[in-house]
Amino acid sequence: MVFRRKPGSSHKNTSAPAGRASGQVVRARLPVDLLETGMRVIKLDRPWTEVPVLFQGFEIKEPRQIDTLRHYCRWVLVEGVSWQMAAAESRLARLQAKLNQPLPEKKPLSEVLPYARRTFNRTQDFIDRTLSAIRGDKTPELDEARPLIQACVKSIEANANAMFWLTRIKSRDAYTAEHCLRVAIYAIAFARFLGMAEEDLEVVGLCGLLHDIGKVKVRNEVLNKPGALTEAEMAEMRQHAELGYQLLQSHHSLEPIVSDVTRHHHERMDGRGYPNQLEEWQISRFARLIAIVDAYDAITSDRCYRKGLSASDALRILYRGRAEQFDAEMVEAFIRMVGIYPPGTLVELNTGEVGLIIATHPGKKLHPRVEILLNADKLPQIPYIIDLSIAPEDGEGHPYAIVKPLPDGAHGVSLGDRIQEIITADHDGTSDPD
Repeated sequence: MVFRRKPGSSHKNTSAPAGRASGQVVRARLPVDLLETGMRVIKLDRPWTEVPVLFQGFEIKEPRQIDTLRHYCRWVLVEGVSWQMAAAESRLARLQAKLNQPLPEKKPLSEVLPYARRTFNRTQDFIDRTLSAIRGDKTPELDEARPLIQACVKSIEANANAMFWLTRIKSRDAYTAEHCLRVAIYAIAFARFLGMAEEDLEVVGLCGLLHDIGKVKVRNEVLNKPGALTEAEMAEMRQHAELGYQLLQSHHSLEPIVSDVTRHHHERMDGRGYPNQLEEWQISRFARLIAIVDAYDAITSDRCYRKGLSASDALRILYRGRAEQFDAEMVEAFIRMVGIYPPGTLVELNTGEVGLIIATHPGKKLHPRVEILLNADKLPQIPYIIDLSIAPEDGEGHPYAIVKPLPDGAHGVSLGDRIQEIITADHDGTSDPD
């Protein structure tokens, strides 16, 4: 962040803390998450016409103005008194440091998992009903979406890894509905990892949940065709972005950015996306985020025309597409969050033991937390957790390390079975993150 003093400018600021000098007016390029009332917006990272604001250049007087800028922009040039901008610089340093730290966990995964599964199931039921209503040419009832997404946010804030485990249980026959839910979950977690404002977690979750709603209007023989699509079929498939936008336009309880993302989550940084071939600066912050999460889940999911790829393969594809298809900074941050061995991955250690990944460490991608379930002889044992990020050693003084990932079900260990064991242990099933 670079400060520039505005020549000849110094004035009182009634919002300054008591006893602090007002200071001179300076300009700085700030990430939108650090904006405050009292700052004057001078320039955006995109044309003013691309953002729903009334004036080109304005003083931030109320939170809703900041909300709008956070949805569409990443950085803005602002003016503010020197003490206010110095405080923003300090917060920026803390925000950047968090990108190398794991997502906070208020409660252990085992305590959050029962609540997470109930929330997951209710939200999946909602999206199933919504898609069915649209197929039947009925008006979907979307008001239920917000409280369900709020419950997802609550679960992810308590421990995102519980939801991450659930996203790995997939059904090819229910791809569209499950995909929408998984994108919502990853989007909320990713927004939190990036340090976005708490109120934006709900909005980005709605963007993820509804981003592919237009696919219901695409003919089933095109949507689920096992072979390559013809040029005409591809054109029809690509219409889902515009169709989804049109479906959401009449739902005024949704923030405008939700329909924007539905329309633009297939735009590309190099201007070769669809439906509008937007340039990089025209693509909103939330659309960039959803584009990455959407691609990651699509690549790792089984489809009618191919098997899903591994998480590591998906991350390599995202990395190769940075700056051309995807936002480069966001891709790199997403890779740090997900890790080489995402939560829920079954792995074998150099000791011969087998376990499930509990959580990743962005600064130590090869050293996650692992719940050990089988001993060196591949026999069940009382589960225990080791944190590879602190370099633990086995009984012979050798450091633990992951040798390889294993397919789900290897040696009789299933993620779904382990989830059920944990939830069954929560005897009344009423665990709540609060």
